[in-house]
Amino acid sequence: MSTAWNILDPASPEPVREHQLGLNRRQFFGRSATGIGVAALAQLLGKEGLAATGEKGPGKGLPGLPHFAPKAKRVIYLFQNGAPTHVDLFDYKPKLHELHGTPVPQEYLGTKRFSTMTGDPKGKLMLEPVEPFQQHGQSGAWVSAFLPHTAQVADDLCFIKSMHTDAVNHAPAISFLLSGAQIPGRPTMGAWLNYGLGSPTQELPGFVVMTSVSKGTSCGQIFYDFYWGSGFLPTRYQGAKFRGSREPVLYLSNPDGMPRALRRGLLDDLAAMNQLKFQLSGDPEIQTRIAQYEMAYRMQTSVPDLTDLSSEPDHILDMYGPQVREPGTFAYNCLMARRLAERGVPFVQCMHAGWDQHNSLTTELYTQCRDTDQPSAALVRDLKMRGMLEDTLVIWGGEFGRTPFIQGDITNRPRWGRDHHPYAFTVWMAGGGTKPGLTYGASDDLGINAVDQPVHVHDFQATVLHLLGIDHERLTYRFQGRYFRLTDVHGTVVRDVLA
Repeated sequence: MSTAWNILDPASPEPVREHQLGLNRRQFFGRSATGIGVAALAQLLGKEGLAATGEKGPGKGLPGLPHFAPKAKRVIYLFQNGAPTHVDLFDYKPKLHELHGTPVPQEYLGTKRFSTMTGDPKGKLMLEPVEPFQQHGQSGAWVSAFLPHTAQVADDLCFIKSMHTDAVNHAPAISFLLSGAQIPGRPTMGAWLNYGLGSPTQELPGFVVMTSVSKGTSCGQIFYDFYWGSGFLPTRYQGAKFRGSREPVLYLSNPDGMPRALRRGLLDDLAAMNQLKFQLSGDPEIQTRIAQYEMAYRMQTSVPDLTDLSSEPDHILDMYGPQVREPGTFAYNCLMARRLAERGVPFVQCMHAGWDQHNSLTTELYTQCRDTDQPSAALVRDLKMRGMLEDTLVIWGGEFGRTPFIQGDITNRPRWGRDHHPYAFTVWMAGGGTKPGLTYGASDDLGINAVDQPVHVHDFQATVLHLLGIDHERLTYRFQGRYFRLTDVHGTVVRDVLA
């Protein structure tokens, strides 16, 4: 005779009470009597975007997408955590030399908000660029001596020098740029694309993330998981983080004594049990679990092939720089990004931390540029040589810029620094339907405000989606009674940068 435990009875075993208390409303209705249970479950799933979304199945995206012919099939986002200094790298302002050491003109600042490290910017001294600038290529793009390799591919790049954002600190600004909201919890760009467009490959995840930090840096940022999270989308759309080692994904190998055929049979049985559970509860995370087991099984062969560089010619490896053979470096991750793109992965996010030069412009900025300049340019060259740049969108940039005035003592050159600056910064794009050799927009003559053709973060997001064949206003997901999208309720496509 079985015992029926009462949830209100304090004598009930704790595991039983915890299980019963943990039932969510979808599980409750799914286990209720037929009739109201089935009807309520269907209604709940429909309201929360978990049913009737029109999904074509794992990895296949939504019907009707893309909305129009895409110019780009994939994205490689070279995200520079910590905010590269636009006025030292790309945004040449001769007037900074003229005003070096003098107080920042108040008329440029108004009532602008800066980080607590700056506080009131009144009286802060202007700081000239650390290294000289030159124009490069037929386009005449201004690039600092910090980035000689990027300068050589300037004619392949599309610079946006009028970017601006709403956030003044790193994590909110990164979240805002990648997910459209400063507070974590929204799907990131890669997750939206993984959900909407799916992936042409079933051997690797549709959204892969790799991280790196320059050795010896004192200004590395934390890589929070929400930078590649799926938010309220099912978690199978979140980014898969590859570690910086020879074994980028843990637990792919079968245990000793387990042949591959036995593992296949075990996964089939496990999938059958999970499917029964899904039919009872309707929990989409069960489908995620099934998909993850299957992906892990396929990755047992695809990942070793991915990380085997023996087929790469020496001249290609040399092009990426001396760190390319060292897993976990930015150079290695850039090469992996190309190899992932070749194998059909539609969104690769390479995040490199250490750009937060509050007091190290004359020291650590050199290290950052040395570690990222050559690999970034090599990736553009490599894709172009393979005929892939035309339909691969490469993005390079951080979450905001840095102040044209100094943080610190101007008489102590080894400790020069710049604070966070959201009102103007630069990103560049290459390939994927962007105009090569274009410089779009401009900041004012001190690099403080975006004044000519300003591009807000939401405009940038709308433009990236457009290049992938997506109308940013139509890729939505209903959650908690509201339709959400990457661009929130804003965003205008910057058509002048489209080829």
